[in-house]
Amino acid sequence: MSSPSVSRFYQRWLAAAPDRAAKTDELAQLSLAQINLADFLAKEAQAVPSGAPPLPLMRAMRRLRNLLVCTLIRRDLEGKANLAEVVEAMTRFADFAIQQHMAELQVELVAAHGQPIGRDSGLPQEMIVLAMGKQGGGELNVSSDIDLIFVYPEDGDTAAGPGQRSLSNHEFFVRLGKKLIAALAEITEDGYTFRVDMALRPNGGSGPLAASLGMVERYLIVQGREWERYAWVKARAVTGRAEDIAALDAIVRPFCFRRYLDFGVIDAIRNMHAQIRAEVNRQERLHPDRSNNVKLGRGGIREIEFLAQVFQLIRGGRDAALRDRSTRTTLRIIAEKGLLSHAIVYQLLASYTFLRNLEHRLQYLDDAQTHTLPANDTDRQTVAEMMGLPDVATLLSQLEAHRHFVAGQFDEMFSDKTETSDNDIELQSSNECADPDNREVMVARFHALGFDDPEAATKRLIATWQAPRLQSMPEASRNRLQGLINTALPLIVQAAQESSGGSQLATLGRLLDFLEAIARRSAYLSLLTEYPHTLARVIRMVHASGWAAQFLSQHPILLDELLDDRIRNAVFDPVALAADIDTQLAAAPGDTERQMDILREIHHAQLFHLLAQDLAGDLTVEKLADYLSALADTIVAATIKAVWHTVATRHRDVPLFTVIAYGKLGGKELGYVSDLDVIFLYDDADQDAPAQYAKLAQRFITWMTSHTSAGILFDIDTALRPDGASGMLVSSVASFEKYQSNSAWVWEHQALTRARYCAGDTAIGQRFEQIREAVLRKERPADGPLKQEVLAMRQRMYDAKPNHSALFDLKQDPGGMIDIEFIVQFLVLQHAAAYPELTANFGNIALLRMCGELGLIDAGLAARVADAYRQYRKLQHQLRLQGQDLARIAPELVEQHAAQVSALWQAIFGVNVADQQQ
Repeated sequence: MSSPSVSRFYQRWLAAAPDRAAKTDELAQLSLAQINLADFLAKEAQAVPSGAPPLPLMRAMRRLRNLLVCTLIRRDLEGKANLAEVVEAMTRFADFAIQQHMAELQVELVAAHGQPIGRDSGLPQEMIVLAMGKQGGGELNVSSDIDLIFVYPEDGDTAAGPGQRSLSNHEFFVRLGKKLIAALAEITEDGYTFRVDMALRPNGGSGPLAASLGMVERYLIVQGREWERYAWVKARAVTGRAEDIAALDAIVRPFCFRRYLDFGVIDAIRNMHAQIRAEVNRQERLHPDRSNNVKLGRGGIREIEFLAQVFQLIRGGRDAALRDRSTRTTLRIIAEKGLLSHAIVYQLLASYTFLRNLEHRLQYLDDAQTHTLPANDTDRQTVAEMMGLPDVATLLSQLEAHRHFVAGQFDEMFSDKTETSDNDIELQSSNECADPDNREVMVARFHALGFDDPEAATKRLIATWQAPRLQSMPEASRNRLQGLINTALPLIVQAAQESSGGSQLATLGRLLDFLEAIARRSAYLSLLTEYPHTLARVIRMVHASGWAAQFLSQHPILLDELLDDRIRNAVFDPVALAADIDTQLAAAPGDTERQMDILREIHHAQLFHLLAQDLAGDLTVEKLADYLSALADTIVAATIKAVWHTVATRHRDVPLFTVIAYGKLGGKELGYVSDLDVIFLYDDADQDAPAQYAKLAQRFITWMTSHTSAGILFDIDTALRPDGASGMLVSSVASFEKYQSNSAWVWEHQALTRARYCAGDTAIGQRFEQIREAVLRKERPADGPLKQEVLAMRQRMYDAKPNHSALFDLKQDPGGMIDIEFIVQFLVLQHAAAYPELTANFGNIALLRMCGELGLIDAGLAARVADAYRQYRKLQHQLRLQGQDLARIAPELVEQHAAQVSALWQAIFGVNVADQQQ
């Protein structure tokens, strides 16, 4: 703590009038961030000799400003106010001053010229004053100017009455803007309220002082530059009507925040920062006494602001939480989202607080807008004491420590990755592999790198360079692509050496397919260039899996998931995922297209996390299927909730409606590209219920299956509903129970063994489970028709998908997966009446073990068939990862497993599998 008397401005102000000490004594007892500014303005206006009129607004506002600043100086230096109070108090006062002057000046101008009226709407017009910079972000300095932009809704004219001269709306608002600037910034006997800077308006100093919404929109679309995106992120309306502010926000938001992940902004900010640093360096060379600029200098406040805003500009279009205008709040959100570690953000916030406090103390000396340490030793010592430090050496030491940390973080984010280093992308590297006309040189290059087949590799790369979409690429993008390919080639060789699976040529082809897919999207090329380790991760992934390469090419936005190690360490949490989905969907109310994309983007990201862990060997096939099934359940539940809100005629807030899962989803054996077999049940006596729930089901299917810019969610199969394709899309619980008890075919009861509640009303889910158990536990005589029905259905399935190849079809062929599933289904249906525990949805492997333990089948044989099923699933999964649609392999690889399955089939059904299916 130190005395406010060290501030020369404070001393001068206090000495100028005898009543000021008492005013500061009174005000210093309050937190200035929340005081009633109108009350204190009124006191200043009335502080005149008895009988004299109140002070005009300009004089009273200036006096209030000086009182507020001096009291802030006192509270800050006495340790009563922290940084948050200082910046919040100054921001609130700036907003208040603008609003008070605008209200007074608008009345004056309307009295002289009439109310401005919109030409198209016919409505009265009000000017929007946008606070930019630190005022926009709620973090204004004590001695800062304010950056403003003036916008009005529509062109038109004022409705002039008798004695009034009509003006165009444009001229009216330009005059209003000029009067506002004068009211705030003119220096009078009482000083000024705020200096005003209008340089951020469209076209800067050469542009009109006030712009219509239409002009702002045209400017931002046609001429808006990267640095202006950075500036407009802070834009906050201080005056104006809510509907006009919303219209302006709808123009500005897509300009600042792109719907894709915009990694190109890193290079743009890097260039902007380089220009700022060059100017600071020039000023410091010309004026060595102005060194140590805590705002614009190396490791200064601006670099922390850039660090916060780069995440906003990259991700703000897809994550509304990152659109906050405050640097401090944004940094905390960045930590919460894991974009920077909590430790780094904690230190950045500490450095930001130190630098802003120091900046304020530099300004406290003379109420000057300065950001550099004073030249003379006495003032430096005073500043050190205001910081609570013993001497200048300690101040400089702490300042250097903070700046060193900030600069290090800034460099890690913004250092130019195109400069050569071991791991970086070399944009200016050899073009030996970029000239299709120089085939011999390309072959030699591949040979030198250690490719097995340089000729084939050369042919594949030439095909890429000659691809139509690469012919008209901008030079900058082509250089980036060339650098990425040059960097990738030795990494492909390395990946092949480190892994026994996959080939160099296949990996090269997959990577080039991927790069071709993203070649016209400069943001993705920027991401791979700015984060070279991501390219290495892409190569390892496409080397391991052809399907992964295809998935990544279809959804390149998933590159973002490879930026750090979170993808490997993330633990699937359906509860947290459901909450995240709700939050993101709530941020796009009424926007069906965006909500559909949000669901797809979240699903794809989660799928990609699991894929990365799968390829790394962190998940068993069973655990992966559990996670994929739980992910599908979560997506289905969120979609039902969102879709119901789009049914305008819905008759209740929460639908009495449930999705029941069958097949792979029901058995929790879902794969990466499995369809969802579902039926829809409802239990609602309302007369409109059938129609409303049919509409819900139809829209649910549309949301799931539609191809949007973000892809597809799932294909949906509803063939297992009562009466199949000829039946109603939705069924009441009562009609479903009646159908299952009286009309269902045996194969429908087989399907019921793998059915379960998926999403929706849990009470209906419980009722479904009761019906399911009752049906499955019905007495079925050993000599009844069940066995023949099962055999007949198996024959029909075999006939429908015959295998004419010499390979063994893991799923369809005798001794394969379907045989095992039919065995389990038969055992459940035949014996659940005596052993009700068999109706539990434990999966085929567990149910085989239970049947063995119960003595229904040979326990040893049951275990061997369970092992076969486990191995089949593993092999099928591996083939899917390599992009193969049919799960077929050499018969000798599974000969023993198929024999065990056939033996169990023979033991149960008394017929040889192969014989039956001839």
